[in-house]
Amino acid sequence: MNSPGETRKVLLAMSGGVDSSVAAVLLKEEGWDVVGCFMRLGSPGEELDEQNSTCDTSKIKIGHQGCCSINDAQDARTVAARLDIPFYVLNFKEDFGRVIDYFQSEYHAGRTPNPCVRCNDWLKFGRLHDYARQIGASHVASGHYARLKGHGLERRLCRGVDESKDQSYVLFGAEPQRLEEMILPIGDLTKDHVREIARSHDLPVFNKPDSQEICFVPDNDYANLLKRTDPESMQPGNIVTTEGEVIGQHEGHQNFTIGQRRGLGVATGMPLYVINRDPVSNQVMVGHRENLDSNGLLADQANWFISPPEDWIPCRAQIRYNASPVPARVKTTASDRFVVEFASPQMAVAPGQAVVCYHDDVVIGGGWIQQPLMNVDEQQD
Repeated sequence: MNSPGETRKVLLAMSGGVDSSVAAVLLKEEGWDVVGCFMRLGSPGEELDEQNSTCDTSKIKIGHQGCCSINDAQDARTVAARLDIPFYVLNFKEDFGRVIDYFQSEYHAGRTPNPCVRCNDWLKFGRLHDYARQIGASHVASGHYARLKGHGLERRLCRGVDESKDQSYVLFGAEPQRLEEMILPIGDLTKDHVREIARSHDLPVFNKPDSQEICFVPDNDYANLLKRTDPESMQPGNIVTTEGEVIGQHEGHQNFTIGQRRGLGVATGMPLYVINRDPVSNQVMVGHRENLDSNGLLADQANWFISPPEDWIPCRAQIRYNASPVPARVKTTASDRFVVEFASPQMAVAPGQAVVCYHDDVVIGGGWIQQPLMNVDEQQD
């Protein structure tokens, strides 16, 4: 919060939803000079620029279910006008090509990506900070359900009060030095409270539904997107058992995710799950429920908010956005790698997803899952 008589400028990412709109209300009430901005990533009927992107982005459209459509931009503009704050639309379409490239390359490599985390890292708390400095803003704010505690080197990212809406998981990749420049105004509120604030301030988005799925994947059909943008990478192959027996065919390993049970295209009289996808052999391995359990995982691209733990320390580990953190322990194995051991086996640990480690409600660090582990003790650097 600002000191009496002090006015500081903050750049607020406005998506056109109720969360960022209420963030604007709260920031104004705290005395901030708020500048709203909408990140233009692409909209229905618009084509993403191909420059700086290795994929054929001309075939990618931003879906209506995301947070960056033309209607969302208009909603954000309307709220900004209602609150009498400056509002700008920033063209990040070329920058967003990096997120698209990442998404596609991860699937083609047999991993399961999380583009929302990367978008936060690279754009919302990456490029936006650069723009904030250009306009003389000291901070960047957003409507995420997470909290920030402490100051300076003790600044920490924490889970939001509303556990059902917590978004600290997708913010784990923020550079530690960025935390002092970030503001998360709604992290201490529940969703119901946020909507009530919007209603009391007569904001037209007070009952707007939350955005769902990935903004550039219409109807959540990511496989169809991959087929349209890079059809040569989608090749038929074998579906095999854990014993190597061929029991079916597939039209591309990218059509499957770890833990998937339905839509496998094989019938054996017993439930089967996707255990592994091998992009080299183009095989999809299926097995039984117990084949999905892992005792731990190896992760890389570590981002620590504490001193990297060289010895085991207890934590709670979250292995996907819609999962709850579970008891575990963690230690580093190299400068940017670490291993997590679960207190009890976890299902469907998917390479390419993020793993975030917590101490109570505080994010202590995280990284990207490289592989699940059955025997953590045998893991070598």
